[in-house]
Amino acid sequence: MSAEEKVEQIITGLDMLAEDNSVPRNIRRNAVECKERLRKKSEALDVRKASVIFKLDEMANDPNIPLHGRTLVWNIISQLEQTE
Repeated sequence: MSAEEKVEQIITGLDMLAEDNSVPRNIRRNAVECKERLRKKSEALDVRKASVIFKLDEMANDPNIPLHGRTLVWNIISQLEQTE
């Protein structure tokens, strides 16, 4: 599986987070921003991954995110770190 295929899988996870109404609006908005950043082909994949991981880490540390949302964010971060 290519790196871009893995990125598409990660975007699917971000979609799930963005569409979950039990997650606070700011977290859903950040998930959409992360998706847009990952789709920016004009930047190197490493740069896109690093900026998205940083934002996801902020989201995971938000005290208002529900446990299932935090778990999903951690899973997405893990997938991003494994993507080469």
